[in-house]
Amino acid sequence: VQLQASGGGLVQTGGSLRLSCAVSGRPSSTLDMAWFREAPGKEREFVGAIMRSADDTYYADSVKGRFTISRDSAKNTVYLRMNSLKPEDTAVYYCAAGPDIPPWDYKRWRLYNYWGQGTLVTVSS
Repeated sequence: VQLQASGGGLVQTGGSLRLSCAVSGRPSSTLDMAWFREAPGKEREFVGAIMRSADDTYYADSVKGRFTISRDSAKNTVYLRMNSLKPEDTAVYYCAAGPDIPPWDYKRWRLYNYWGQGTLVTVSS
């Protein structure tokens, strides 16, 4: 399984971006998928997840109501739509996937087997 993340860039506060994570080697619908981010000097942080089962979605409190994860099975791609961006959203964003993430443990990045290369999001104030 390979993941290819894209869509990062520079945006002003309040702006929007859509990140994409293209999956190859396996149908994305068979994977639990998530987005994590790493800001300079900070630990990897959970952003959101979309699970195999019924496409249930979960979000970090810091992004709830602003970010939306979706899955397009026909394109084998998962998206992270980010609205109302803030400077504190600045980070490298990584998509991750796993075949069987416990639904109570989706925030634990170590459980995900596959990772994309990361895409940089910079939000200017």
